[in-house]
Amino acid sequence: MAFVKTRLPCPKCGGKDPVGLNEDGSAYCFSCAERIANYDRAVSGDDISVDELAPVTDMKTYKNNMATEINAPLTNGTFIQLKDRGISLDTAKKYGVRATEDLQGNTLSHSYPYYTVNEIAGYKIRTVGDKLFSWMGSPKDAGLFGQQIFRDGGKYITITEGECDAMAAYELLGSKWPVVSLKNGAAGAVKDIKESIEFLEKYEKIIICFDNDKAGREAAVKVARVISPGKAKILSFPEETKDANDMLKNKRHVDFVNRWWDAKTYTPSGVLNAKELYDKYQNRERKESIPYPWQGLNKKLLGLRRGELVTLTGGTGLGKSSITRELEHWIINNTEDNVGIVALEEDYLRTLDGIMSIEADSKLFIDSVRDEFNPTLIKQMYDKLFNNDRVWVHAHFGATDIEEIFSKLRFMIVGCDCKWVIVDHLHMLVAASVEGDERRTLDSIMHRLRCIVEETGAGMILVSHLRRVEGNSGHENGVSVGLNHLRGSQSIAQLSDCVIALERNQQAEDDIESNTTHMRVLKSRYTGDVGMATHLLYHNDTGRLSEIDPEDELGEEVL
Repeated sequence: MAFVKTRLPCPKCGGKDPVGLNEDGSAYCFSCAERIANYDRAVSGDDISVDELAPVTDMKTYKNNMATEINAPLTNGTFIQLKDRGISLDTAKKYGVRATEDLQGNTLSHSYPYYTVNEIAGYKIRTVGDKLFSWMGSPKDAGLFGQQIFRDGGKYITITEGECDAMAAYELLGSKWPVVSLKNGAAGAVKDIKESIEFLEKYEKIIICFDNDKAGREAAVKVARVISPGKAKILSFPEETKDANDMLKNKRHVDFVNRWWDAKTYTPSGVLNAKELYDKYQNRERKESIPYPWQGLNKKLLGLRRGELVTLTGGTGLGKSSITRELEHWIINNTEDNVGIVALEEDYLRTLDGIMSIEADSKLFIDSVRDEFNPTLIKQMYDKLFNNDRVWVHAHFGATDIEEIFSKLRFMIVGCDCKWVIVDHLHMLVAASVEGDERRTLDSIMHRLRCIVEETGAGMILVSHLRRVEGNSGHENGVSVGLNHLRGSQSIAQLSDCVIALERNQQAEDDIESNTTHMRVLKSRYTGDVGMATHLLYHNDTGRLSEIDPEDELGEEVL
């Protein structure tokens, strides 16, 4: 069965013209070696079931038949310029490539010799008109195309995907550097390279110059992984260029040589050469900070930044919620960013009350206090904070499914464009999970939160509880907090950019002491500055916090 049409694009590998179409509608790609059951449907993107697979031409039989038909003229082929490929007579002689022409001087076929050591093993035959390949002799033990003509070892060697590309690259490089080709194109690249690896490894640098299509790019990476680390370099073609022969025909010698010298040394994904990173290093996106409401914390942390996960932790009743509401109100009033609040221990009205109380300097969450305010003033304060589409709050309505919570969190960041999110608190997320082991659940949740921060660049403030400490004195009695006091998992400390602990002796006889929360920085990835940061005095009449010096004799007057 002969091809009824050739030089068609491949829907599998993306090649521009490597496909031959059979009479029965099936096809074969000479680039990726894929057999396509129904070419028209594959091109249109329709799925084809196994039951629909049509019989595919036996390519081995077909090639053998073709070899028999063209054996006589190829035996009498001569060394001539390969005009159809723009390759000179000298280069054809160098590689031992013969060709045949018709009476009008049109190239009919090429014959590429392959050697086992220095003995001819066979010829790979290409008929120009229909782009068909066949073999005379056995390529089984043959080396790469052109391997026999270059000495063992040297500084550079280039590998191409096809024979004409090898000759083209040789000419483009001024006929100075060794260039060889795969036997079987991209589909057999790794196998071909492994069979000749001893020969290739004798060179200091190996430049991979495969076709500029999906199959070629993927094969280049696979081949680079086979070669010793640091040796393989991958040449990058211009977007509109197919291969080396394309550049030769378009006389782009200088461009090719520049790209050849600039070819990047292959490194596995995620391993970068620092030499190539200066522009990104120098022109990186700057981390813009917004200040905390308290100067002592700013001195330690140099403010809040997007893309960071800040964990706020403390014992029960030590003011985590008060500090969180101060931060929410501060970000709303001091940025133009959207803010998302996921408060899992309270309903959304209590969340709004908390922020409004900061604005009013009064405990509006208490009904009797709120009733004392003029409704017009309440509306003015509410509009100032919330009538700008910037603040989004979580309304759980009794739903505590972990996946639903994460879905809402992601929606706030991506869908509502929240640049800052406050999650209060971590252990309620654990309670919402169906997993039984608390430590593993915490690890999983922290990794998910970290990934959201990294992926979206949002700033996140996370509230976390502390585990109970041994002995008679707990955190509620002023015990100093350490990272090992975080409840449940080391991942809380490991995955947070910053950890701020709250300390307060609730049972102290002195009113100043019992109402003063001490903020201790346990971790700061950005500044590295840890230790006691500041002291916040709680004002019972307003519910507000103010920064004080605990040694200040006037402290009692501000209570």
